[in-house]
Amino acid sequence: MRDYPSVFWLAAAAGVALVHRFVPESLWLMIHLVLLGALTHAILVWSRYFADALLKVPTTEADRARQSARILTLLLGSSLVLVGVPAGLPPAVGLGAGLVAVAVLWHGITLWRMLAGGLPGRFRITVHYYVAASAALGVGALLGGLLGSTPGGVPDPAHGRLLLAHASANLLGWVGLTIIGTLVTFWPTLLHARIDPRAETLARQALPALLVGVSGLVGGALAGMRVVALVGLLAYVVGVCWWGRALLVPLRARPPRSFAAASVAASLPWGMVALGWLGWILATMRPGDAGWADVVAHLTPVAGVAAVGVSVQILCGALAHLVPTVLGGGPAVVRATSRVFDRHAAARLVLVNTGLLFLVLPVPSWVSVTTSLLGLVGLVWFLPLVVAAVRVNRRGREAVAAGEPVYGGAVDTEVPRLWSAGQVVAALSAVGVAVAVGVGVDPAAAGFAATGGTAQTDAQPVAPTGRTVRVAVSAEDMRFTPASVTVAAGDRLVVDLVNDDPAQVHDLVLGEATSGRLAPGERAEVDAGVVSGPTSGWCSIAGHRQMGMVFDVLVTGAPGGGETAAGGAGAHAGHEGGDMTGMGTAPSAAVRTVPDARLTTHVDPVLAPLPPRRGASMVRRITMRATEVPLEVAPGVWQTRWTFDGGHVGPTLHGRVGDVFEITLVNDGTMGHSIDFHAGALAPDRPMRTIPPGQSLVYRFTAGRAGAWMYHCSTHPMSHHIAAGMAGAVIIEPDGLPRVDRSYVLVQSEAYVIAGGDGRAAARPEDAQPVDAAKIAARRHDFVMFNGIANQYDEFPLQAKVGERVRIWSVDTGPNVPSSLHVVGGQFDTVYAEGGYHLKSGKDPFGTTGGGSQALALQPAQGGFVELSFPEAGRYPVVSHVMSDAESGAHGVVEVTD
Repeated sequence: MRDYPSVFWLAAAAGVALVHRFVPESLWLMIHLVLLGALTHAILVWSRYFADALLKVPTTEADRARQSARILTLLLGSSLVLVGVPAGLPPAVGLGAGLVAVAVLWHGITLWRMLAGGLPGRFRITVHYYVAASAALGVGALLGGLLGSTPGGVPDPAHGRLLLAHASANLLGWVGLTIIGTLVTFWPTLLHARIDPRAETLARQALPALLVGVSGLVGGALAGMRVVALVGLLAYVVGVCWWGRALLVPLRARPPRSFAAASVAASLPWGMVALGWLGWILATMRPGDAGWADVVAHLTPVAGVAAVGVSVQILCGALAHLVPTVLGGGPAVVRATSRVFDRHAAARLVLVNTGLLFLVLPVPSWVSVTTSLLGLVGLVWFLPLVVAAVRVNRRGREAVAAGEPVYGGAVDTEVPRLWSAGQVVAALSAVGVAVAVGVGVDPAAAGFAATGGTAQTDAQPVAPTGRTVRVAVSAEDMRFTPASVTVAAGDRLVVDLVNDDPAQVHDLVLGEATSGRLAPGERAEVDAGVVSGPTSGWCSIAGHRQMGMVFDVLVTGAPGGGETAAGGAGAHAGHEGGDMTGMGTAPSAAVRTVPDARLTTHVDPVLAPLPPRRGASMVRRITMRATEVPLEVAPGVWQTRWTFDGGHVGPTLHGRVGDVFEITLVNDGTMGHSIDFHAGALAPDRPMRTIPPGQSLVYRFTAGRAGAWMYHCSTHPMSHHIAAGMAGAVIIEPDGLPRVDRSYVLVQSEAYVIAGGDGRAAARPEDAQPVDAAKIAARRHDFVMFNGIANQYDEFPLQAKVGERVRIWSVDTGPNVPSSLHVVGGQFDTVYAEGGYHLKSGKDPFGTTGGGSQALALQPAQGGFVELSFPEAGRYPVVSHVMSDAESGAHGVVEVTD
């Protein structure tokens, strides 16, 4: 079989797609496994196959040997790229990209020579498309090699321009031109219909516009000229539409009746979606360098649509038709083999395309996860059918050799209809279940909550007036506009709420009525029912009420007379039954610790040494997921924490000066989140923006200076997001930093916990409450913690041996409390704080020797490290010497053994 490697690459891509929903950085690998692996190999094989058929050039053994050499060269080059980029091996990426370019350009030159020596005939234009496509991939491969092999990565905005040029050359040039050239004749073949008499002419006329389009996109991107790139894209779309008219005549004559034809047909609308999406990116990008830097984050999903929606579906459709033909065995065997691919075709197509639709729509994150996994099932379904087709073909050949009839190969064998109603209903039902599961996992993100009720206080009931007061309210910038409404007692109040905030999730709680969580741009009706007295509503997202998101209902004619209001946020703290949502203005009671409680987990404080430097710098790609989960903040005390990657403290990033960090932030929470890295210096407008649930952004910075840096969520109220756990450390080692025997990281922060009337907080995960916003504002913390859990290193001590050199990095993430890191019984001979040495191996900056240090003093958002050795075995407490904080959790032990 000619195309086993393509099937292998598809299987590998399916495996990567399975983990993509949980490891988003694998999207790059999945896209390249499809485009560089499966599709490029298939194009190299089948474009030569079609060229031989169209040009009728005899093939010699030498030709076949050269074709095998090209395929092996491509396979080696693709493998080097696909291994080299994730492994951070720039030389391998550069070599691999060069080999890919050599293989494909060699292929294009061969086709050009075949054109010169071939017999005149129809549809030679198809081979012209193949030659042009080969030239485009040569350019795209070289640009990709430059992107992946530059030590430290290409900085923005050049990175964005190169990425767009690389993607345009490969997707619109190599893939697009090949598909267009092939479908001129292949599309009628799939449909078993007559070809449009104008097809060859339309294809010939469209090619110049398509070439201008690709050249304009690549050239405009490289030159940083958005208008040129847009004009190029427009020219490409015009060429596609002009050529596309040739597809309509066969389609009208005979709609798709096989999986092969239907899969190809399903890919074409996705191609137009990808082109339109790319046009939207170019049309709406910010002017200047900032816009080109944004391309990095925006282009990946477009490439995903092109890879899955277009390329995979076309490849599967083409293989479903070509594999039986190439395997051969006679007409009956080919028919039987082809029918294997039509099994459950309708269900597979619905699953794939519906799953992809939910993947690109702005749906809640878990709905996207469940539906896209179902779409993956539809794609993977094709792979066992390939194996089954090979088996059916083999059995058919054996039957023919034995003079027996071929099962399923007769012309009059009943073939199930492609669009079986039962299959479509079953597939759509499965999608519905997947949506329901996604909503069930996170109903708040889907906006499901009760919407009825009565907004009233303890005022006496009044007779309904029969009037309905409807008010339009906008939620934006931590305010409701208007912030109040006046109604008469007995009126029914209905609030039409729209979230006009560009990134934040909001809601409105009004008495027993609530809008549910609203993503940006969403609307909801809040029916407060008959109003009998003054009341207030608020946004229940933690911290938003404290920022001013309060909506007052003023009432005239209420019992007692006068026009009154509920008094805003403060007046309703008691009305909420102790305000267990943390929305009140008065701090809840101090938390009582649980006697003899033992921790169920702890955070490993060890900082692993960096591998030896390879080149001037490295590109470090990290994905972080913003989540909201219950975690233990002290022994027996649970709290709903807002986290990066679900940890008690954000993961520690570690590198050297000059390293490039490319962080993908994925918001899997129920509200807006963001990220701010103090270790990078760049305009905060775009990379630090708040993203709503289900979205992601790419934050790319170069570590220009050494230090122990803080990173955190910068979404308002910032103090709330930091106190809830969304902070961590970036360790950038100074040049020449000596190795030590042990290295630890301690990130200090505070916990503000809601306590009930008995002073006890939640003792189980299912009872966990969010952080207490009022305590944050009053600076009344319950615990001070190292790495997100109070006193954890008393129970799980840091380890050292006598005489070993130990380095302790520390970052104070606050949000409010300073730190004074001290090791009881130890003395520091090296102190590094805020980018410089205060003491190094007993010498101060002036060269004075013999000095020592007892504490590393840090304000919130400061960091550094200390070094010491322990003279004898024992248990050395490590504390913040703000002693009340040590007594409330900033305490641990270094256990030193002989």
